[in-house]
Amino acid sequence: MDHTDSKTLAESAHARGAHVHLVDGHPTDKMSTMEAIAAALSFPDYFGRNLDALYDCLTDLSWLPGGEHVLIWGGADLLKEADPRAYLAIRSVLSDAERALAAGGDRADSRRLTVAFPDD
Repeated sequence: MDHTDSKTLAESAHARGAHVHLVDGHPTDKMSTMEAIAAALSFPDYFGRNLDALYDCLTDLSWLPGGEHVLIWGGADLLKEADPRAYLAIRSVLSDAERALAAGGDRADSRRLTVAFPDD
């Protein structure tokens, strides 16, 4: 697969009018990864810091403006190497949330979530 860097992904998202959210740092454990995603998307204080709460916040996003929100997770491979099970669990939640917010999804509203992995 073609490796696209975070900057290029962000520029492409901005060009189509999307809101860009970057996962800061390169977390290598489940909790710090969820915290980084929460920070990138400005999750509310009530975020429960577990996978169910991650899904609930990802499929709500009511505190953000309408439109497409692109979450760019550079360095995801670091978590994949350090804790493959946590990586797969978080990646699964992100994928499920994308589907839920897509047109026709069970949580579809004026917001869409796109998750990009520059390392893939």
